[in-house]
Amino acid sequence: MLRRGFSPWDTIYDFGRRPGDLKRLIPMLPLAILLVAAAIPAFSQVAPAATRDGLPLTLGVGVSDYNYDFGSGGRMVGVSAWADWDLYVLPGKPHNLSIQVEGNALDFGRPAKVPIMRQDTGLVGVKYRLLHDRNILTYVKYVCGIGSIDFTNDINPNYKHDDFAVWAPGGGIEIREWRQLWLRVDYEYQFWHHTFGPHDLTPQGFTIGGSYHFRPPSAH
Repeated sequence: MLRRGFSPWDTIYDFGRRPGDLKRLIPMLPLAILLVAAAIPAFSQVAPAATRDGLPLTLGVGVSDYNYDFGSGGRMVGVSAWADWDLYVLPGKPHNLSIQVEGNALDFGRPAKVPIMRQDTGLVGVKYRLLHDRNILTYVKYVCGIGSIDFTNDINPNYKHDDFAVWAPGGGIEIREWRQLWLRVDYEYQFWHHTFGPHDLTPQGFTIGGSYHFRPPSAH
């Protein structure tokens, strides 16, 4: 039985006790995105009429390269997907604050000593744009959610999967490539809370991919 650090995460932890819980959760991300899209207008101010020319939604996919921080360490490659919903905090101002939902699956380049290694995350949080230009933007973010890991265990061969609470600061840059298509380079540093003891697992790495902004660049 793993030790848990503090009670606010107990509900998340208990959800993750059943093997495969996170893998069943990740396909629900599109539903989560729709719920966010439906809920945000009720909590944010109405956008000016001049900027109502497209959903304030960004969808993207990419390739991730992470240090998985398990055993002797190493790097794995995977796929990522994300969705951002821009908030209108001040009327007439650029929508610098966003809700972000992301999923990540590291499943390629497994280490020889841990041939079943896999790490999945489903995270949601906020993103804030620092530089907001027609053709380039930079941002910082903070997301949290659930992480799932498959591993080998010489002491207890039946224990080879677990889920943990995860939170992750990060940041990145986007460059407009063509019309509403943007190149995104994202960095994320994850904390998997009290993984196999009092210490956190800290996978970290980069994701490179493409984003489609439903709102035309002229509206940014």
